[in-house]
Amino acid sequence: MRKLVIVKNIFNRSHQLQNLLPSLASSRFLSSNSVLDSSPSASPMAPVSLDTINPKVLKCEYAVRGEIVTLAQRLQEELKAKPGSLPFDEIIYCNIGNPQSLGQQPITFFREVLALCDHPSILDKSETQGLFSADAIERAWQILDQIPGRATGAYSHSQGIKGLRDTIAAGIEARDGFPADPNDIFLTDGASPAVHMMMQLLISSENDGILCPIPQYPLYSASIALHGGSLVPYYLDEATGWGLEISNLKKQLEDAKTNGIKVRALVVINPGNPTGQVLGEDNQKEIVEFCKQEGLVLLADEVYQANVYVPEKKFHSFRKISRSMGYGEKDLSLVSFQSVSKGYYGECGKRGGYMEVTGFTPEIREQIYKVASVNLCSNISGQILASLVMSPPKVGEESHESYDAEKDAILSSLARRAKTLEEALNNLEGVTCNKAEGAMYLFPQIRLPEKAIKAAEAAKTAPDAFYCRRLLNSTGVVVVPGSGFGQVPGTWHFRCTILPQEDKIPAIVSRLTEFHKNFMDEYRD
Repeated sequence: MRKLVIVKNIFNRSHQLQNLLPSLASSRFLSSNSVLDSSPSASPMAPVSLDTINPKVLKCEYAVRGEIVTLAQRLQEELKAKPGSLPFDEIIYCNIGNPQSLGQQPITFFREVLALCDHPSILDKSETQGLFSADAIERAWQILDQIPGRATGAYSHSQGIKGLRDTIAAGIEARDGFPADPNDIFLTDGASPAVHMMMQLLISSENDGILCPIPQYPLYSASIALHGGSLVPYYLDEATGWGLEISNLKKQLEDAKTNGIKVRALVVINPGNPTGQVLGEDNQKEIVEFCKQEGLVLLADEVYQANVYVPEKKFHSFRKISRSMGYGEKDLSLVSFQSVSKGYYGECGKRGGYMEVTGFTPEIREQIYKVASVNLCSNISGQILASLVMSPPKVGEESHESYDAEKDAILSSLARRAKTLEEALNNLEGVTCNKAEGAMYLFPQIRLPEKAIKAAEAAKTAPDAFYCRRLLNSTGVVVVPGSGFGQVPGTWHFRCTILPQEDKIPAIVSRLTEFHKNFMDEYRD
């Protein structure tokens, strides 16, 4: 009986509400913004807006894939849809270090091993002996024996496959002359996730600062912004070939302290991006000593270690430098980053790399491991490639001769391209460009006429971005404004890769030369 009364009451109240709704809808109680208004004209507030997302994301910028590149992609689509509609016949991307997208071929030995590891059933077939080199087959067996289940589609240990870390540690020892511990190595999806991991570890608030070079690779400014820290800039000296002055480091450190910033680490990119310099040993020793004295973590970005183009310079890892100075594993907090994306290998899309972490307490190492474990593991193909990069074919193995020939051809061609572009840039009015000693870029300074700077202000854009946009619209050549990397206030630059194939370099030079002359004539004071 009681249930019947309850049901009857519910029905009566429902009926009353239905009768009331029309009058409510016509009242101010239900405006056009009300959730009860289901008409097509209703515009409820979006669940996500620029006002509601994480403000750290808004602060983050990444110039090498910024607005100039977005415009280039639109122009490329226009060229496909309407050939001949633009004053050029192709877009030439000089904005990012992406070698294979611009025609560089992968190293044969590396790809043979990868193919065999990904499809191990062909290892037992007689036809394979004629298609693949004997040492590639042997290396594939060695690697597969180290992978649980011999499956590249399986998860691995969070730091990466132990056998591959053993190989990398042996490669580091061969490079530096000092033993390396595979337990110090964390295999990652390229160097970028490793950088993010360290920023996540080191930054707890905006009062935590990271000393970064200016100009810098915008991964660092972006990751510092995303993790809520403060970038503490130190300026490289363009007049001395982008030299790193310890006096400048000390000044910036003291200024940061005065402003309440606790500097936690120093980033050094060697060879330099976007600047292309290679540090000398004496300068590296000064940097190591500075970090030791000031209690800073040294974050050594060494992804361009194979890209050195001048005979008077050689790459030396900060690990090697610190050991040669007598510092042991526990004396200096050092994180070294390496990647398979750069060098002569250029395997950007395979997303392989590692960081070697030394000089941290066991308790901190546990926290780094925990953060690595959140992502389960890096991809297995990238892990394999990282081991191959640090342990290529040796003298006496079948692939050694062809491997050496491929490597030398790529690096010697890059050196020629760098020199050709450097000379062409220095021949332009108002442009100076330091020598590209290493890496994959040139970072010329442009002295723009005041009239051009005012035109940029009228267009509400930075003068170097104004120049780069005009260059793209006129020639199809894509470069990145220096403002995306940081520069001394009042100076203007752009970053240009040396990666387009050698037969395209003359076209880049002629397009750039003609454009620059016309631009300077148009805006001459």
